[in-house]
Amino acid sequence: MPAADAEPEWESTIHVLERARAGDRSAAQTLIVRALPALRRWTHGRMPIEGRGPADTEDVVQDAVLHTLKRLGTFEHRTVGAVQAYLRAAVINRIRDVARRVRRRGVPTDTVELLPDDAPSPLEQAIMRQRTALFIEALQQLRPTDRQAIVWRIELGYSHEEIARRLGKSNAGAARMTVNRALRRLGNAMGVPTSE
Repeated sequence: MPAADAEPEWESTIHVLERARAGDRSAAQTLIVRALPALRRWTHGRMPIEGRGPADTEDVVQDAVLHTLKRLGTFEHRTVGAVQAYLRAAVINRIRDVARRVRRRGVPTDTVELLPDDAPSPLEQAIMRQRTALFIEALQQLRPTDRQAIVWRIELGYSHEEIARRLGKSNAGAARMTVNRALRRLGNAMGVPTSE
């Protein structure tokens, strides 16, 4: 059983976000750690080919995260998306630094300028706030085991095999069924029709 002040690994990102808003630095760091897998996927392939080598994707991601950790107090982590957007901006800045170094060596590259702006529009942000509130309310109505299964699968991206091990299930199929049932209950609590 974790200590009262230790963060359970299954704790909902929404709850971690609330702690981060209240000034808990460890919660803000947890948000960054949880954003890493998606940040790595997002960064992969965005490095200019000429800039690869000593500064590969992982180096750029680590540099951006270290930069962000040093400045935890300077950005607003009001939403999970805001943390991810801040980290993406830090990665873009690192990629631009690599591109500048490449240009100074005489190898032209314009790939950084072609990066799409995939930040949500104000309407998308408003819709996400509404959905997040509905999600939190519905999640709180579920049994703890259902909440845990949903957080592990959806927010943390655990495989069904990992969830089976953590829940003491016999196999991944049993864990998949547990997750699917929990998601149906969540959908019902949110008023979203689900197929049986």
